[in-house]
Amino acid sequence: MKNVAKTVLFASALLLGGCASTNPQADGEGNNDPLEGYNRAMFSFNDGVDRAVLKPVATAYQDVTPSFVQTGVSNFFGNIGDVWTMINNFLQGKVENGLNDFMRVAVNTTFGFGGVLDIASEAGIQKHKEDFGQTLGKWGMASGPYVVLPLLGPSTLRDTAALPADIYGDPWVYVDPVSVRNTGYVIRAVDQRSQALNATNLLEDVALDRYTFVRDAYLQRRESLVHDGALPQDTKPAGDAAIQP
Repeated sequence: MKNVAKTVLFASALLLGGCASTNPQADGEGNNDPLEGYNRAMFSFNDGVDRAVLKPVATAYQDVTPSFVQTGVSNFFGNIGDVWTMINNFLQGKVENGLNDFMRVAVNTTFGFGGVLDIASEAGIQKHKEDFGQTLGKWGMASGPYVVLPLLGPSTLRDTAALPADIYGDPWVYVDPVSVRNTGYVIRAVDQRSQALNATNLLEDVALDRYTFVRDAYLQRRESLVHDGALPQDTKPAGDAAIQP
């Protein structure tokens, strides 16, 4: 569910930025979607689950929950996520960014009531977002074919291989008791989906083929993240549509 929310945000960013072309790796002669038949079926399944369950719940959450509570929830889980981001920055050799992430976690955990308040951002400490799929890409592993995972949404062969590390690299997976851990997973998924509601509605109104749009947005965005916005020439979209960091 987390990937569903992130993907519609990526697609919205591309749409608002006026991106009219697609990634050549994901379309045409350089097709990177050999599993398109399966992927479209899984995309439809995930979309049905989202429309029937997650989107209505996220809409109710956004309508009923005070905005400061929503902000606190996002900050809390974002602070937890900064731990894995820090580790991946170190693994990628980005020592300065890793130390920056360490400071964010230390400041927000200590002075932000466990991360509920984002004191670090107010102090000018930059937030990053790294995962093990990006780390593998930084180490030179190719993305591989595009694949849509059940419930988890858009991915690639590389990102799917990295998924176990991302799961066990998340500090929340070690929270006990299990009931608290599972409740946290649900709250985090609903909160992340609520943040993507406007992007989802925009995507539904504009995109003629949502599958293709989401796929291309995901692939372009992932390449941009792996290369920190400095895409190699052969991976950039045609024309002036290359994603900026």
